[in-house]
Amino acid sequence: MAAPGDAPCSGEAEPSAGGRGSSGVEVVLLSDPAVPAPLCPHGPTLLFVKVSQGKEEARRFYACSACRDRKDCNFFQWEDEKPSGARLTARESRNQRGRPPLSRMQCVERYLRFIQLPLTQRKFCQSCQRLLLPDDWGEHREHQLVGDVSVSQLRRPSQLLYPLENKKTNAQYLFADRTCQFLVGLVSTLGFRRVLCVGTPRLHELIGLTASGDKKSTLKSLLLDIDFRYSQFYMEDSFCHYNMFNHHFFDGKPALEVCRAFLQEDKGEGVIMVTDPPFGGLVEPLAVTFKKLIGMWKEGQSQDDSHQEMPIFWIFPYFFEARICQFFPSFCMLDYQVDYDNHALYKHGKTGRKQSPVRIFTNIPPNKIPLPTEEGYRFCPLCQRYVSLENQHCEHCNSCTSKDGRKWKHCFLCKKCVKPSWIHCSFCNRCAVAHHSCDGPKDGCFICGERDHKRSSCPNISTLRKASKAVRKQKQRKSNKMKMETTEGQSMNHPSVTGRRKRRERAHQYLCS
Repeated sequence: MAAPGDAPCSGEAEPSAGGRGSSGVEVVLLSDPAVPAPLCPHGPTLLFVKVSQGKEEARRFYACSACRDRKDCNFFQWEDEKPSGARLTARESRNQRGRPPLSRMQCVERYLRFIQLPLTQRKFCQSCQRLLLPDDWGEHREHQLVGDVSVSQLRRPSQLLYPLENKKTNAQYLFADRTCQFLVGLVSTLGFRRVLCVGTPRLHELIGLTASGDKKSTLKSLLLDIDFRYSQFYMEDSFCHYNMFNHHFFDGKPALEVCRAFLQEDKGEGVIMVTDPPFGGLVEPLAVTFKKLIGMWKEGQSQDDSHQEMPIFWIFPYFFEARICQFFPSFCMLDYQVDYDNHALYKHGKTGRKQSPVRIFTNIPPNKIPLPTEEGYRFCPLCQRYVSLENQHCEHCNSCTSKDGRKWKHCFLCKKCVKPSWIHCSFCNRCAVAHHSCDGPKDGCFICGERDHKRSSCPNISTLRKASKAVRKQKQRKSNKMKMETTEGQSMNHPSVTGRRKRRERAHQYLCS
């Protein structure tokens, strides 16, 4: 879905954004930026900085908010760079080419015309992923078509559309029916009447099907998703083309007002947000976006209710618990395993390490959320919440401590429960996998190594910046000196390079003989 963005100017040393979470690239979140971020086909870009253990690359850069892989969107610009007029023109042209072929209004008009057609004339092009009107048939004659598209198929577009399975960009893994049925039943049991579906198209579909099949159901939903293909299946009040990494509504203020009206209906009562972001996405920009949606919801609250929180289900792997709770301290993690139809590993019912690691994080008290006992969950009277059968209560921690569905063991040296396969390492003074690297990279701060904060909030950052600046100056002086010596002694150095090459060739011949 991504369109190409700007390539870097020649000669620039471009940091790779392909592995931001693991390669030491962090997002820089500015509360009130002096200069608006440049745009790529996916909306406003994000500001990043490359860091590594003990040092920081001071020069920051803009890159795409939605695509972690430069192949999907190769937008790149240094923060202090001023692009030329020609480059800005070329960028705008690329952004235009990356936008959907039809406007939101055109999609709605086509949909209204499509549902008026007789069944024999309703066709869907699998090659182009488009609903076709009779005027379009000639252009798609050689394509793979689906005919007789029924109303039930129109209500389940995720079964007509090919899922986008690039985990670094779209990560469009679709909930299994088991998970969808559980979520719909849960929000109804908890008394919610509206569901803001952020990146959960299949849940949105099931809510619509439930409402159409049960006249007593008052449940309705609004889907916010980056996949613009859904525009052709929904009216304006049911879908907004949206990027959750930068809170960007592609269709501008009209779409923003649709979302605002949905959140503030009935003074904000009876609404819950359910979100299932791509697992490769950074937690920080997601948290900022969700807080903006919460702020939009709070605008419709009275002063007496201003202290309340908008109910949220954030669906994410369990190993992000610390990061999510850092931004939302009121959140807790449920034991319920979320599974997906089109994911090879994230399946319910598997055992050991093969179980789905995806969980539900929520600010709703866990004692109010029943989990299905027929799927292997039980109520712990001590914790006052539902847990998996394998999750045993630890009398030392006074909690059901397992995170991954297996029975954990208590380590008296660490004073906490750990995974059953871990052992206590006397060198690291903590529990870890049996064959771990004691001097390997650790979570937490890149500067001092402490685990309770990140590099951006380290108390030693100012000292490090001064030291890094001095080191860079020293390296630059050394580099300039070496260049001068190389230029002056090029004729003398060439034979020595040739000699080294011949010695390597002789050594290689000897080893191969």
